[in-house]
Amino acid sequence: MPSENSPIPATARNEPRLVRALGPWIAIAVVVGNVIGSGIFLKPGAIADAAGDFRVILAMWITGGALCILGGLCFAELAAMFPQAGGLYVYLREAYGKPVAFLCGWNIVLFGTPASCAALAVAFIGSFANAIGWHPSLFAEIGMAAMMIGSMALVNILGVVWGGRLQMMFTLVKAGFLGLVALTPFVLLPVLETSVDWTNYGSRIEPHQPSLAGQIGTVLLAVMWAYNGWHGVTPLAEEVREPQRNIPFALLGGIGILITLYLAANLAYHGVLSMEEMRAAGDHVAERMVGKLLGPSGAAAISVVIMCSTFGAINTNLLTVPRTSFAMGRDRVFFSALGRVHEKFHTPAAAIAVMAGMAILLIVCAGVGKHWVSGAQATPANSSSAADNSERMESGPDVAKSTAKSRNENLWARILDSLRNDSLFALFTNFVIFSASIFYALGVAAVVVLRIRRPDLARPYRTFAYPWVPLAFLLVYIWFLGQIYLTKPLESRMGLVIIALGVPVYWMYRKLQSPTPKHADT
Repeated sequence: MPSENSPIPATARNEPRLVRALGPWIAIAVVVGNVIGSGIFLKPGAIADAAGDFRVILAMWITGGALCILGGLCFAELAAMFPQAGGLYVYLREAYGKPVAFLCGWNIVLFGTPASCAALAVAFIGSFANAIGWHPSLFAEIGMAAMMIGSMALVNILGVVWGGRLQMMFTLVKAGFLGLVALTPFVLLPVLETSVDWTNYGSRIEPHQPSLAGQIGTVLLAVMWAYNGWHGVTPLAEEVREPQRNIPFALLGGIGILITLYLAANLAYHGVLSMEEMRAAGDHVAERMVGKLLGPSGAAAISVVIMCSTFGAINTNLLTVPRTSFAMGRDRVFFSALGRVHEKFHTPAAAIAVMAGMAILLIVCAGVGKHWVSGAQATPANSSSAADNSERMESGPDVAKSTAKSRNENLWARILDSLRNDSLFALFTNFVIFSASIFYALGVAAVVVLRIRRPDLARPYRTFAYPWVPLAFLLVYIWFLGQIYLTKPLESRMGLVIIALGVPVYWMYRKLQSPTPKHADT
């Protein structure tokens, strides 16, 4: 049953309800499975290129894990207070009101998570093609990714237990294989003394980011993509048995497992490959490492592991995040159909279908965009310098106008170049972390806000070392967001624009919706 702190709206009490069918081990599987996706396999090469020093890299993986623990301690208090479907959306609603909560749900449901699902589906198809030596066309890639997302959405519509069991199976597979990847170089030491080269841990290369602050910010951005989703069980709080006990257990236990696996995997990668080899491997560090130890068959096996990993992550997104749009529909801040539970399957079927549809739409739009620009002439390498020269030739009142025009042309050129040159995976992942991090920070701050504004609420679990834990998280995240804004201007500004677009949508929907009993926006 929902917490007395925030009861289910009266309009929903006589309708079909979600059922508490998930136990503590499936809840842990959701946390681990929601996080282990593509990041730990595809990001280490870019991380090595950005930092060039194993000490910095290892420190950032530890820092990322510590941030997840701090956030988990805070979210555990919020989840125990409000064990309802919606997770972060519910916490922001209770702390700041429905408008802020809507912006969170708007970003997560319609853009952030569909983009993540799309990226993971494309990564799955790429790994599948790599494993069998197939080179699919762009439209074959789009079609297979769309079919994959649609079929997994159907599984989750049929019942939360089916989705949960599928999640448990794939979490065990991919966590087990990631552990095996981490152990392989050290297990082979008795028979292959060169499986680990201890001097690799001291090897260094010239980092892509010259300043230490730039290195930390860039590496932490990639690390937090790998850890993204650490709070993933909280949207399922209304379907977890004994949520006041099991959700904190799942958050902290799952994050602990993730930190162990990620540190072990990085020790293995860097033990086998030098820093220069890490940089050269790019998105294929895991395949390069296992291929160096076991040959081509080992590299092909890792492609299968990545397929399992991305498949499980997509399933988790479709299992957890639609509960946010479900909560929005039940609150009547968005289409009320999203807040209905299927009479037979007892799942938020409409919410699941909408999120899967958005993911497919993003795949199709990005694919059409890439096809559209594929025949266009590439932007000349000296276009920016030519524009600068033309600006210097201008004088008088036309300078500002010419400068603004040049900047707009350069921005459009960057967009076209991204569509032309970047993979679908890169296009989808570039816009996720910045906007998500804003709402993670607001969620942790909600612990402090609710302690001040609503001290009378029952708190079955209280954040350890309050207020130092939320304050430490917020200080690091504020610095982190500033670094992203400075070093990734296109991604950060696009994230802010997407969030801002939700403001008129919220007020327009509130104005146009049918008259309903009013609830305080608190």
